Amino acid sequence: MDLTGRVAVVTGSGGGLGRAYARELAAAGAKVVVNDVDADAARAVVEEITDAGGAAVAEVAAIGPTEAAEALVARAVATFGRLDILVTNAGVLRDKVLWKMSDEDFDTVVDVHLRGTFTCARAAARVMREQGEGGRLILVGSPAGQRGNFGQTNYSAAKAGIAAFARTWSMELARAGITVNAVIPVAATGMTETIPALADYAAAARAGEPLPAFARRALAFGTPEDAAGLVRFLASEAAAEVTGQCIGIGGDRLSLWSHPKQIATAYADGGWSAEAIAEAWATTIGAEPQTVGEKLPEA
Repeated sequence: MDLTGRVAVVTGSGGGLGRAYARELAAAGAKVVVNDVDADAARAVVEEITDAGGAAVAEVAAIGPTEAAEALVARAVATFGRLDILVTNAGVLRDKVLWKMSDEDFDTVVDVHLRGTFTCARAAARVMREQGEGGRLILVGSPAGQRGNFGQTNYSAAKAGIAAFARTWSMELARAGITVNAVIPVAATGMTETIPALADYAAAARAGEPLPAFARRALAFGTPEDAAGLVRFLASEAAAEVTGQCIGIGGDRLSLWSHPKQIATAYADGGWSAEAIAEAWATTIGAEPQTVGEKLPEA
């Protein structure tokens, strides 16, 4: 898993999961551009990396606009001479139910998560293709994007879009040797502290207390550092053939999410009228409807 000679950009890496990803890549030998909207947080992570013998610089920018994405990629090339790895981790939350969500709530989350992933990946892909030596796009998704989540219209939609990005870009960039995968992490961060079923475990993790087996296995909930190994693996040569996948990580559990697929079909000669669908629904494709949301087990 040696990444010596590689250069990585990690968005939103001033804390939480992004910080863990940046530190893990640097520990493996990569030079890292640490990005955050908080200048002090970004500089603190750079200091942690350099104090440990690694190489890193900070690039302060709010992710979303094309200008920010291009500045990040330009900083990597200007400082370290190239770009090999992009981790699109930056994110925000503006949780509200549909009828209470404002345009600003929706646009803010979609701009950072969805547009920010797009603009950063586009800028990185252009440089990687010009270099002609392949590369790694590691996109950060969420269980909310795989299954939906109450009160997260904006976040769930953006994260579902990121999963679709991974599938689409893996096809478009295959000839260039650039792999594209989505990481679906669950960890103790500021975001998960807002989930009632996880709040106590998140507080315990923040306090440095060991998490019980139930949290780490049944809930697949751990620390940000628990999720960092997957990013290092996907950035390495060991994952050269892994692309277009959505891979879950959290606590003690590693998982592979399925792609959406047709699971039941029915046919009618001449097609389906509304009445025919209603009559056949319960005994054909509607016999086993799909669930929505994360069903967390109780301790």
